[in-house]
Amino acid sequence: MTLRHPIRIPGITALPPSGPGMRIGLFGGSFNPIHDGHRLVVEETLRRLDLDALWVLVTPGNPLKNHSDLAPLADRVEAARTLLHNPKVRVTGFEAAHGFTYSWQTIRFLTQAMPDRHFVWIMGADNLVDFNHWERWRDIAAMVPMAIYVRPGSGRRAPVSMAASALSRWRLDESDAPRLAQSKAPAWVYLHGRQSPLSSSAIRARRQHVKPK
Repeated sequence: MTLRHPIRIPGITALPPSGPGMRIGLFGGSFNPIHDGHRLVVEETLRRLDLDALWVLVTPGNPLKNHSDLAPLADRVEAARTLLHNPKVRVTGFEAAHGFTYSWQTIRFLTQAMPDRHFVWIMGADNLVDFNHWERWRDIAAMVPMAIYVRPGSGRRAPVSMAASALSRWRLDESDAPRLAQSKAPAWVYLHGRQSPLSSSAIRARRQHVKPK
């Protein structure tokens, strides 16, 4: 297991405040850049999971992706805070302060440090397609309930992916989404709803091909 060198930036890497019994969604990603598709997932899961708060975890970098065009952490956190205005949403780069590289490290830390909170891991269906490639993905599913939100191009593949098949016995009906946060892991729900065609990689590609006037 490799940990990054901890990076602490005032106002950027602090853990959001919370209290016992709170139902908290965890939505992690590089957000390079964040866009309206991310905001849609945040708004829909916050409402449909009946959460008290949702933490947007801006990662130092995804281990499965190339970091050559990764914007600085502070810039990505500030951009997310500018886009997301809901008072229940908190944006943080706290993983950098602990040197976390993988999602399972973040989840283990939070569930052990705050066992009286009800955390839910949130991710797009495109991530479920490749979830079996994540480091210790089975441990993630065993530590915290998960909400999967439909994404364009993944609607058919995600529900029949390797991870979805392996976890099929613990899948809840979509109508049970409001009780997911207080369900014992493993438990997960697949949410259908509004979708956005936007993607961070496509936005970066367009920016790279725009010629200065």
